[in-house]
This record gives sequence, structure tokens and C-alpha cells, in this order.
Amino acid sequence: KLTIVMEPKSGSSASGTIVFKEENGIVTMNGIFSGLEEGEHAIHIHEKADCSSEDGKSTGGHWNPTAQPHGKWGATEGYHKGDIGNFTANSDGNGTISFSTNEWCIGCEDKTKDIVGKAIIVHQGVDDFVTQPTGAAGGRISCGGIIK
Repeated sequence: KLTIVMEPKSGSSASGTIVFKEENGIVTMNGIFSGLEEGEHAIHIHEKADCSSEDGKSTGGHWNPTAQPHGKWGATEGYHKGDIGNFTANSDGNGTISFSTNEWCIGCEDKTKDIVGKAIIVHQGVDDFVTQPTGAAGGRISCGGIIK
């Protein structure tokens, strides 16, 4: 089990906590966020657990160890292992997301599955699942490094 504290980026007040848990080969992610603008926000895993830059770009691009095009999770045309999708924040700026997959692991050392050493990013806007390679999701407003 890993608990990730999300810190605001790009002048936002977006913060939160994400818990990753692995059981029987399935990784479950549960996130709780506050300080968001009302509406949909994209959430992705990025390449590096480095949240040091104010704009969150120190995390690199989307985590894509299998060299696929950006897309909606599970799409037959392909998707990044970091393409989680979108979640909704209510009028109070709070939002939650739950996600489970057997395509991730926590510390298994399989470079195509291991999320340790990556970062989780919440974006200002919505992932359109089409625009390459980012989904046109806008600025990076919250960041947390996935570190054991």
C-alpha cells in the first residue's frame, strides 16, 4: 500500500491524497481531491516522480512503457499505461476517483507495469482521448510522486 500526497502546481490550490493498493495482481487507486475548479479533470501517471517544478513539467510526459498512442484506457487502438482518464469535481471543488487494473504493479520491477518512480498528475482540463500525445488536458495543477 502506498499513500501519495498531492501538492498544488501552476498556481492552483488543487491538493489531495491517492492510495495505491495491490492485491492478487490487481492494483487499485483511490483518490480524493479538493481545491479544484468545478467540472472534469484529467488524471495521468507521468514518467518521473519529480514534482519539483512549479508547473509540474519536471515529471516528464505520460508514462508510456509500451510505446502506444495516447488514448482512452482499454482502447483497441492503444493507450499509455498512464492514461487513467477523467474525474469530476463538484461545485465545492471536491472530487474522487477509483481505478483498478492488472496492468500495473507496485515495485515488481517489470518496467512495463511498475508504477513506483512515476508521478500522478491532475490536469486543469479534460482528456479528449484523441490529441497526441497528451489528450489536450491543459496545465498540471496537482502532483504527487509515487515513491515506496
